[in-house]
Amino acid sequence: MKIIAMIPARYAATRFPAKLMQKLGDKTVIRHTYENTVATGLFDEVIVVTDSEIIFEEITAHGGKSIRSRKSHESGSDRIAEAAEQLDVDIIVNVQGDEPFVKKGPLEKLIGLFQGEAGARVQVASLMQRMTESRFIQDENYVKVAVDKNDNALFFSRSVIPYPRNKEISIDYYEHIGIYAFRKQALLTFSSWDMTPLEAAEKIECLRYLENGVSIKMALTDYMGVEIDTPEDLQRASLLL
Repeated sequence: MKIIAMIPARYAATRFPAKLMQKLGDKTVIRHTYENTVATGLFDEVIVVTDSEIIFEEITAHGGKSIRSRKSHESGSDRIAEAAEQLDVDIIVNVQGDEPFVKKGPLEKLIGLFQGEAGARVQVASLMQRMTESRFIQDENYVKVAVDKNDNALFFSRSVIPYPRNKEISIDYYEHIGIYAFRKQALLTFSSWDMTPLEAAEKIECLRYLENGVSIKMALTDYMGVEIDTPEDLQRASLLL
């Protein structure tokens, strides 16, 4: 299988404008993400897909590969679908630009979901990690996922899911890590669909798959570090770095 990583990178993020160009140590957030993705050695190619000349120059000036896209996309998946349409590829891994601590183990596990007899049926897959701190479980900036017994996603939400109505049982909470893998046609089909009602309400792009009846296989992974959504996340990431 030919496997590539594509990193959608929008400059004008709603909650934290220009977050990908913020310095984290001696590099920008987007350079950390790009270089750490390349360093995994898992991909035939790694490409940043961006609407921004600033981000394009940041990547290409340091020897990386970037493709310019239109500005008007509903989601990161829509952005990379525009670029992927002309590429010869089997599996596309969508690494969010604000994941500067991306590492090999979780991505290897994600790609592994497409292998073997069971993997042949997987069209879309993603990652999750356990959540233990109440403040993050309650925080709308952290997307939660509930899964079935086979680790297929049942729902994604910014709300607390599952809601602990029964206080006497122990509940596991999982944070959805915004890294996806798709077969090429699944990604192109996703981009051909209109935004769905739950996706629009929650602002969570993968709900478009569930609302159209496409399963998302989830893999549980170890702590992936801090996803940069807010200035506070950048401070936490600096401490972690």
